Amino acid sequence: MLFIAILVLLAFNWTACNQDATTSIQTQEEVSDFPKLIQRSEKIQLGKEWDFVQNFYLEQRNALKANPNDNNAKLNLAQLFIKEARVTGEHGHYYPAALKLADEIVANETKNFDLKFRALTTKAAVELSQHDFAEAKLTGEKALKLNSKNAQVYGVLVDANVELGNYEEAVKMSDKMINIKPDIRSYSRVSYLREIHGDVKGALSAMEMAVKAGYPGYEETAWAMLTLGEMYAQYGELDKAEKVFQAILETRPDYPFAVAALGDIYFQKNDLEKAEATIAQAMSIIPEVGFYIQQAEIFKKQGRMEEYKKLETEIFEMLEDDVVHGHNMNLEYADVYLNLLDNPDKAQEYTTKEYELRPNNIDVNRMMAKIFAKKNDLEKMTKYTNAASITNSNHPELIALQETLKKS
Repeated sequence: MLFIAILVLLAFNWTACNQDATTSIQTQEEVSDFPKLIQRSEKIQLGKEWDFVQNFYLEQRNALKANPNDNNAKLNLAQLFIKEARVTGEHGHYYPAALKLADEIVANETKNFDLKFRALTTKAAVELSQHDFAEAKLTGEKALKLNSKNAQVYGVLVDANVELGNYEEAVKMSDKMINIKPDIRSYSRVSYLREIHGDVKGALSAMEMAVKAGYPGYEETAWAMLTLGEMYAQYGELDKAEKVFQAILETRPDYPFAVAALGDIYFQKNDLEKAEATIAQAMSIIPEVGFYIQQAEIFKKQGRMEEYKKLETEIFEMLEDDVVHGHNMNLEYADVYLNLLDNPDKAQEYTTKEYELRPNNIDVNRMMAKIFAKKNDLEKMTKYTNAASITNSNHPELIALQETLKKS
């Protein structure tokens, strides 16, 4: 689900949590139920950026203390929380807080329609992050009725329609978005849609344009570069991918996703010692469940089963924490069961839940095809492989499935 994480972040320029290891920014007069700002770890404070975040948080908090109905302050905080969720990995803390603030604005704002519009797009961004794609689409459509000339709302609708498998509608929304504002956000969506439809070269070109449209060192630019590197890696150009990830760290040191992506490159090159050290570095920066899964794969490959089992327990605790805080983690569970635990039956159980929510999504269908390939069920493998092929995607996993069927 990296794509959604990236696009939600890009919407504002700007999975599990570990509360015991963090503290909150408070004052002596802190209101007990006021959403807290969690202290960033030292590696991701980034000097003036963290100073700005703390000062901005306190300004909005003080504005709400003076006027609890200050919807501008609520919106500013909601958008700040979305950013902090991405930076810190504290999804379970920040997303519910952002959603609560956005809901309050939507429910109570009757005069300032622009503010209500921005609250709706913010709410949709949280719903996308929590993988509630149907609700995100409905929320985005409500926002569209208030303002049809803002690029951001079309971005929300691109993302929601992609995840629901409404690819023609997603393309229409993308065209509207880029016609209004050709920038890092719209180029990123064009890239993903081109990739979905099998135009890998065009997708890489669009993502390169997105990177060029960003400011060096900004997190949104780092996300775009990360996506570019992930695309190179996915289609076999590991050396190019490694250079992109290294370039991210030159402008944004200790950026955890770039660190973890480098670890994956070393893993694919079978340099397990270097991969382990690099993933461990990413894990020390933020508590991102994906990093723990990567490390578990390394331990499993090395036969270090005691360490592997310890990580397996932590992974399930982290996944459950995300679920408790409103995150739909069906595909994440399915991936762990299929690829880490070699349990296609449990993987099928979770993927079926997701299939019932969005049967037209090619990623969901590709997961189903992989499950039935492992279960040697050729008929169902064929069904889901065909469904995953409707956009002419050239995803390497899909190509491998198609090749297997040709040989059978």
